[in-house]
Amino acid sequence: MSTTRGEVVSAALQILDERGLDGLTMRAVAERLGVQHNTVRWHAASKGRLLELASDEMLAHCADGPLPQAWDERIWTLSQRLRNALLGHRDGARMITIACGPDPHSLRYAEAVVSTLTEAGFDGRTASWAHWTIFYLILGIAQEQQVARDSAAITAEQVPADRYPALAATLSHVGPGDFDQRFAFGLGLILDSLRTRLATQAEGL
Repeated sequence: MSTTRGEVVSAALQILDERGLDGLTMRAVAERLGVQHNTVRWHAASKGRLLELASDEMLAHCADGPLPQAWDERIWTLSQRLRNALLGHRDGARMITIACGPDPHSLRYAEAVVSTLTEAGFDGRTASWAHWTIFYLILGIAQEQQVARDSAAITAEQVPADRYPALAATLSHVGPGDFDQRFAFGLGLILDSLRTRLATQAEGL
């Protein structure tokens, strides 16, 4: 029985969860499936392509219905789904950062976000750039969260008040932790800005 692309991608994600991104290799996938190395290459010509396919699969259900009707609630839901998808796999955010290609699930997710914004009344540039701004926010916080076990909080000794008064005064809010709240805060700022822009645009008509 021949090996399918879906089986190759599934094996890649299993290895990612077990060994991390550095342990995900073409040879490891072949060994997991009990096939020759060339069999994996038939479906993914290079490791880069394998990572793209695995990254795309992580986004498989991010744009599924049902979705809220209000544009800002829909963007919030889509963004939360993407974040959950990345956090659902070890090194998921890191992998998609270096290997996100124009594949079906990735394009479907992007289409859902951009179409939501254009249908709400935003121009093409704003819709596209807002999508990327949110995407970068999600990637950044998710990557930090996934490596937080190796991060240490900044200490008061490292931030003396006489040299860094503002940082020292807000030290409890700096460093690893509170990822859900920080994600919600960042996304909220972006959505507030978009709501203001949309309202200003409507007033100018």
